[in-house]
Amino acid sequence: MLSSSPALPAPVAERGRPAVLSAPPGGEPARWAGTHRDALRAVVAEHGAVLVRGLGLRTADDVAATFRALSDALVEEREAFAPREVRAPGVHSATPWPANQPMCMHHELSYRLEVPGLLLFACLVAPAEGGATALADGSAVLAALPAELVDRFDREGWLLTRTYTEDIGASWAEAFGTDDRGAVERYCRAEDIAVEWLPDGGLRTRQRRRAVVPHPVTGRRCWFNQVAFLNEWTLAPEVREYLVEEYGEDGLPFSTRFGGGDPVGEDVVALLNEVYDAHTVREPWQAGDLLLVDNIRTAHAREPFSGPREVLVGLADPVRPAPLQPAGSWGR
Repeated sequence: MLSSSPALPAPVAERGRPAVLSAPPGGEPARWAGTHRDALRAVVAEHGAVLVRGLGLRTADDVAATFRALSDALVEEREAFAPREVRAPGVHSATPWPANQPMCMHHELSYRLEVPGLLLFACLVAPAEGGATALADGSAVLAALPAELVDRFDREGWLLTRTYTEDIGASWAEAFGTDDRGAVERYCRAEDIAVEWLPDGGLRTRQRRRAVVPHPVTGRRCWFNQVAFLNEWTLAPEVREYLVEEYGEDGLPFSTRFGGGDPVGEDVVALLNEVYDAHTVREPWQAGDLLLVDNIRTAHAREPFSGPREVLVGLADPVRPAPLQPAGSWGR
């Protein structure tokens, strides 16, 4: 038995597509979601994600009520790399990103110590072409990567360096939710983030995190990081050239390295993205769709698109993977 909640239609999981199930038309989305909460979450546990088609989500308030019905707790974003709009309590706009550029595979906020265990996406406006929220199984990706590369990341973790400016991405005040330097420093100490204030008023931070984590429920090891997504070699060549020319190699808005500090080369980033591509599934959005994603097990991406696109996001059910090593033991 999946759960004690009313039965759902069996999800369809065809090759190249995520698990998809249909909701009956004409119902109240939040009530239907709450009635089937346990069964839906059981499908996510089995497949890593599920797309609910035909739910009829139309407004941010619809979305907020549905997200609340499905989650234990919706959380606000911290350490965002680009500012989002808050559309309703616990409901955010999608991360701003050029429509013609892909946003490659990543696990949301995997550079934090506490991360959302569940992601919820709702489509209010489907794009004319493209724009799918593609998915990849982190356990399958881990199994497909070369053992020596996995072993190194498993030992060292990965290092994220961020340089906050007023020009690109979120400012440090937007990312940390305050313009009080003391509050930022206290937050960073608690989160094992090294802080360097820059002469121009900017901020540079470094944080080392696990690249491979056990799933908090199943214990399965998952590739869980943003090594490729936040690496300079994933950027379009013209974008990378501009950023290096403007800010220098050491001042890029974000950069990833092996946990010991060695650069992650272009060849490694290309390999990671190739393995993600080989394990990617996708389903085009339709207006009213709902997508639930196990953030630890399943990476997600956003494909290029044309036409208007409105997908709202909820970050839910925070979990705290075990740290690579005790807080405060590096980078000070």
